[in-house]
Amino acid sequence: RDRSRKRKGASVPAKQIIHVEGLSRPGAAFSPVIVTPPGRLFFVAGLLARGDSGEIVGQGDAAAQTRQICRNLGKAAQAAGGSLESIVRLDIYVTDIAFKDQVNAVRREVFAVDPPVSTMVQVGQFTESDALVEITAIGVVSG
Repeated sequence: RDRSRKRKGASVPAKQIIHVEGLSRPGAAFSPVIVTPPGRLFFVAGLLARGDSGEIVGQGDAAAQTRQICRNLGKAAQAAGGSLESIVRLDIYVTDIAFKDQVNAVRREVFAVDPPVSTMVQVGQFTESDALVEITAIGVVSG
């Protein structure tokens, strides 16, 4: 089913979620395809779970780290003129694929409606030894 929503007060163009016939529906919190009207793209570099003073938040807890990253992602999107709803793509990196259920639970909370397209992969390590999750994003804003 194709859906298009314009969120009141948000500076994100309406996202149209496309479910492709013949492809299975995603089991996790992501959309298979998103189409947006013309707008300005913004790109968010890889975010770790850093608190305001730069320390890694939620050591040993992938869900807590994902929650902090999403807070930081919201700040980054806002600085670009958007919001979390403006995000159309996430690339999620985890040091252990066993964290996927924890990460997905947070994603379902944060992106409850029309979630972005997404990829999750396991990597060896990050620049910070306490980091379990890193997320990059692409978003689109009006204008």
